[in-house]
Amino acid sequence: MQALGSEPREETTEEETAAGSDERERQEQPDAPGSRPTVAGWLRLGFGYERATGRTRLLVQEQRPPLQVVRAFSTDEGGALVHVHNLSGGVLGGDRCELVIEVGAGARAMLTSTGATRLYRPRAEDRPALQRWQVHVGAGALLEHLPDTLIPFAGARYRQEVLISLEEDAGLFWWEIVAPGRAARGECFAYEWLELLLTITSAGCPLAIERFRLEPHGRSPFSLARLGPYRYCASLYVCRTGLPRQRWADLEAELAGLAQELSRPDGCVWGVGRLPADGLVVRGLAQEGLPLSAGLPEFWRRARLRLYGRMLPLPRKIN
Repeated sequence: MQALGSEPREETTEEETAAGSDERERQEQPDAPGSRPTVAGWLRLGFGYERATGRTRLLVQEQRPPLQVVRAFSTDEGGALVHVHNLSGGVLGGDRCELVIEVGAGARAMLTSTGATRLYRPRAEDRPALQRWQVHVGAGALLEHLPDTLIPFAGARYRQEVLISLEEDAGLFWWEIVAPGRAARGECFAYEWLELLLTITSAGCPLAIERFRLEPHGRSPFSLARLGPYRYCASLYVCRTGLPRQRWADLEAELAGLAQELSRPDGCVWGVGRLPADGLVVRGLAQEGLPLSAGLPEFWRRARLRLYGRMLPLPRKIN
């Protein structure tokens, strides 16, 4: 699936494949002399459903700074809400962060951030920052990932890899909002490059494969093949495996109506598309961030009501 706002994919040549391999190898090499020591943070969380209480609990918690979770809070329907902290205040050049999330059968987990994710300017000798997510949602379980905006500072080099696997009747709400930079400081598209990779599978079959990369200095983000006249972009994946196709057709039509209501030709546009099976994707482009941060929850609430029969309030922030 081609990401809205990313460059159309072309056939990869052997030379390009080799170049990509070389880049990955450079990223995994030891720190260069004089560079900031690599920060290798990791976070492993497991969620389990307790039949006796009808509630989800955080069962496994292993962490290494700068990633940290303090505790899980109970949601209105007995799920577990977790705030993921980054003790560095953001992602620094050379950082390597890994998050492994396991949502057990029947459990309901909600993840959010404590604020915007800031991608700081690295030193010239630092490797690109890398963050990897490995996520598994068990049978009858639900995971909702509702973070704040991703803000790449001037000079940032960042790669994010997300791999999500869904079992039978597993549900997923996963959103992302990307800013052009610190707009209030005049830093729009001043970062070096930003790469967001996401794959969602069910029973080993891909539901979505997204490859999003922007290199503002080499290829203008304002090209119609990328973001066009817009500066902010957002996506929301809505999945629940095993539902009939007609259910998805009905939800697509309903969310498309909401997209039309929220779109404004001079500032914000929304669109909805169906995945090959078991889900939808919502896309948004805007001149400013507010229409996206306000619009995504509307799509989330509507889809959640239709798929799970209940809306929930957005998670409160903690510091």
